Amino acid sequence: MTEHVGELGCAGSEDGAGGGEPETSDSLRAFGEVVKAFRKRAGLTQESFAPQVRYSVPTVASIEQGRRFPPHDFVERAEAALDGFGALRGAARHLSRQPGLASWFRQWAKLEAEAISLNTYECRLVPGLLQTEAYARTLFADRLPPLGDEELEARLSARTERQHLLRERPNTAYSFIMEEHVLLRRTGGVAATRTLIDNILDLAEKRNIEVQVMPQARGSHAGLDGPMQLLETPDNKWFGYCEGQESGQFIHEPKVVSMLQMRYARMRSQALSLEDSLSLLQRMRGEA
Repeated sequence: MTEHVGELGCAGSEDGAGGGEPETSDSLRAFGEVVKAFRKRAGLTQESFAPQVRYSVPTVASIEQGRRFPPHDFVERAEAALDGFGALRGAARHLSRQPGLASWFRQWAKLEAEAISLNTYECRLVPGLLQTEAYARTLFADRLPPLGDEELEARLSARTERQHLLRERPNTAYSFIMEEHVLLRRTGGVAATRTLIDNILDLAEKRNIEVQVMPQARGSHAGLDGPMQLLETPDNKWFGYCEGQESGQFIHEPKVVSMLQMRYARMRSQALSLEDSLSLLQRMRGEA
């Protein structure tokens, strides 16, 4: 069955760009302090600890500071590396709050951090993982009702933290399909659009990231029912996620997930090829 896992949101608001108030992060900060204490007890610096948990130094720092939700594999590796005698694993079970993320998105975000493949189709704006800071800031600044400065920065920080996935998980296969018109809107202005396209082109050079553009010239395609995301877990289970203005829908029923997979596969054949998509983006950058 499908399950509504959220309360408030808006198009592309997976990091709380929509309505929901970001919750406090007391449990995350507490977990981070526990990790730091065990790391220091083991006589390790962040630089020497990071390779043992197979995450970057900035990621370790973010987790210790309570700014990032620790993936399951981080917890297990830290438990082993620091001889945590179950304390880290136990503390992780009580983590329920993530700063800057809408409550209805957290279930998906946790799976996303461990996925071995992630497919994203977006028709309203550039997918969050591909956004630049300037683009995301424009979206947050323009939302109604207006966000306070502190709340805006929390949501921007959450989006930036999520984007580390693209650079820190080289064995995860990422596929993005987005509509041509979301770039033609030039959100944030001409310079911001050039920077945004440069960022997308840079990411698309990575072997595990594929970006395709659905051209405006295509009058109809399999994704007209709206945005969707699909992911595959390390144990090869597939889940789906769809987002509206005021809610997020986590999908685990196999028949529905299969239907979304069918639509996404058709869209990949209907969108421009990888080479043609990059060529279009390069032309659009020159015209911006």
